[in-house]
Amino acid sequence: MEPVAPTSDAHPPAEIAHLVERQGVAKARLDAVTLVVLAVLAGAFIALGSVFYLITVTGSDLGLGPTRLLGGLAFGLGLVLVVVGGAELFTGNNLLAMAWASGRIGVRDVLRNWVLVYLGNAVGALGTVVLVVWAGIETLGGGALGATAVEVATAKVGLTMGEAFARGVLCNALVCLAVWLAMGGRSVTDKVVAVLLPIAAFVALGFEHVVANWFLLPYGAALAGGGVVPAGAMAANLAAVTVGNVVGGTLLVAGVYWVAYLRPGRPGIVG
Repeated sequence: MEPVAPTSDAHPPAEIAHLVERQGVAKARLDAVTLVVLAVLAGAFIALGSVFYLITVTGSDLGLGPTRLLGGLAFGLGLVLVVVGGAELFTGNNLLAMAWASGRIGVRDVLRNWVLVYLGNAVGALGTVVLVVWAGIETLGGGALGATAVEVATAKVGLTMGEAFARGVLCNALVCLAVWLAMGGRSVTDKVVAVLLPIAAFVALGFEHVVANWFLLPYGAALAGGGVVPAGAMAANLAAVTVGNVVGGTLLVAGVYWVAYLRPGRPGIVG
């Protein structure tokens, strides 16, 4: 029997679907301690990407598009750390819907994962707020970074619920596509390259990511005060974006690819 030569080619889409399904089963079976620890890490990773975004866009004279593109690439640090470093992110874990649709895990398994990961992400993001405020990062650029953080938070709480929801849908479609593409890669380089453009796109276009908002909104409120970034407005944004992220990840990515590649009775599909 001839040995199979190793390949550096990406996994084809049909194979990615099975990889995502198997990964969903594994994630659903993680013990609670491991799941929460990795979720706290992911929240901190996304928060660090958010800080990197803030310093990148602060004071830029490149114009709207180039500035936001660079900021989006900087924010991509967060998901690179999640995907390559290993962590549990609520938005990416919306892909567990594929394993659920195939009957390999139950609703209770999905909800357990999502609740624990969401709470862990929030703790990691909020903990990073405390450390960043303590470190005085807002003073960079003579206070310009702090002003940018307040401006970002103010813009987010100024969105209507409908706008926040729709931006959440679009955001997590791109985030889950980034995770999907990264699953297709065979090397660290493949995974990093796969992640960066979809993430840069959602940031540049102003879409809403709930875990990032768990950092950006409290950070802006801590710098500006509750009158500028009210708690009620923050809660409304987080609620709308959470629902939007779930819809975008489960229906627009997990659901579509499940129908394409995993539904029962489907005809054979070549990658």
